[in-house]
Amino acid sequence: MFGGLTDLKNNTGMDFGERMLNSVATQSIRHLFSQSESVDVEIRCQPASKLLQGTIDGFKMEGKGLVIRRQFRADMMSFETDAVALDLGALFGGNLRLRQPTNAIARVILSEPAINEAFEAELVQKRLVGVTHPRLLELSGGEPVSFRDVSLTLLPQARVEIRAKADLPNRSNVDIALQAHLKLERRKRLTFDQPEFLSADIEADNQGLSEVVTSAFVDVLNDMVDFDRFNLDGVMLRVNRLETQGKTLVFSGYAQIDHVPRVG
Repeated sequence: MFGGLTDLKNNTGMDFGERMLNSVATQSIRHLFSQSESVDVEIRCQPASKLLQGTIDGFKMEGKGLVIRRQFRADMMSFETDAVALDLGALFGGNLRLRQPTNAIARVILSEPAINEAFEAELVQKRLVGVTHPRLLELSGGEPVSFRDVSLTLLPQARVEIRAKADLPNRSNVDIALQAHLKLERRKRLTFDQPEFLSADIEADNQGLSEVVTSAFVDVLNDMVDFDRFNLDGVMLRVNRLETQGKTLVFSGYAQIDHVPRVG
């Protein structure tokens, strides 16, 4: 069996062991996501005989149309790992098991439509409905406030424009309009920095209330986007850089991969 790992070749010259590992890795990594349009894995192992010791130089994964936790869509996600130590017994059983954690360079691309869809996800809605932020309670007489119809537009230089509606017990349909700069905090949180209230887009009679509610809404958003809440099973993501590129938001950083989901 072990001889087959290093001796058997296909027509392209790819080692049989690498082909098997590619297949097992692809199926295992697919299980990180609720849905996926495509997941491609490329193994690096030179010489191929290193696989006999359960070691490879690393692997690169690129996936498109990935759905995380059944609710959040990433247009593209890629990992490129350092050297990886594998359990050969698990590999022959059709599973990818790491003998120790490995690090990877990570890149994630989110589209503007996908970001707006995320505001309708159950996990996010729980943090937008029945909000008891102290500044809002002062306006609402102590009653919870809800936000809806959130719409985010990506702008150049990592800026965004956000529109929404707020419903207070004594006043509904309060307009929210702002621009802000996206900022990383401790490589694990996304905050909306230097918010600017867009008063010109609000009727003069409503500007006072809208400005206060908009400011409080920014506080709510800043408590919401913690990347740890969106980590994949066995994968911890840390972001070093973010940028807007047209209608996409691009995160670059690293991932610590502790384990890969078992198949079957």
